[in-house]
Amino acid sequence: MGTIQINTPLTKADRSALKAGDHVRISGVIYTARDAAHKRMTENLAKGIELPVELKDQLIYYVGPCPAKPGEIIGSAGPTTSGRMDLYTPELLNHGLGAMMGKGNRSEMVINAMISHQAVYFGCVGGAGALFQSLIKSSELIAYEDLGTEAIRKLLVEDFPAIVVIDAQGNNLYETERKKFKR
Repeated sequence: MGTIQINTPLTKADRSALKAGDHVRISGVIYTARDAAHKRMTENLAKGIELPVELKDQLIYYVGPCPAKPGEIIGSAGPTTSGRMDLYTPELLNHGLGAMMGKGNRSEMVINAMISHQAVYFGCVGGAGALFQSLIKSSELIAYEDLGTEAIRKLLVEDFPAIVVIDAQGNNLYETERKKFKR
């Protein structure tokens, strides 16, 4: 199986073409946000406050990067556990979010919302933060600076490796692959 080169933003057509198990290399702009930023975004939406970024067809990477050392663009940038965002994800999908990237499984509620919005979930390897750091070409603080490493950042990435874990049809690599190894 080859690797699929993809560029952000990811349209519905782009997302629909991806299948669970596809190996991808992502280039373009991605946004960072963890649970504190997700909570604030959904609370602000409930209050009628506009989001600090246009989510349509965008990819959010669940990461709280380490502070950059002198001369670096960003510190180590490994994924965090995606399930912590599950409570907030359906609302962000309702506002156009097209893809998410992190580690670990997603809830049935999130998977159902992903199917409704033809969104995809990419998995990347935990413990590879130094490698991922080297693939980030620029980092810009966008919103919620008071959240520190959990603030929203706009990253420019090049050839960022990931695997489609859950595709736009709801096919889930965590389920299909486990079944192969049950006896």
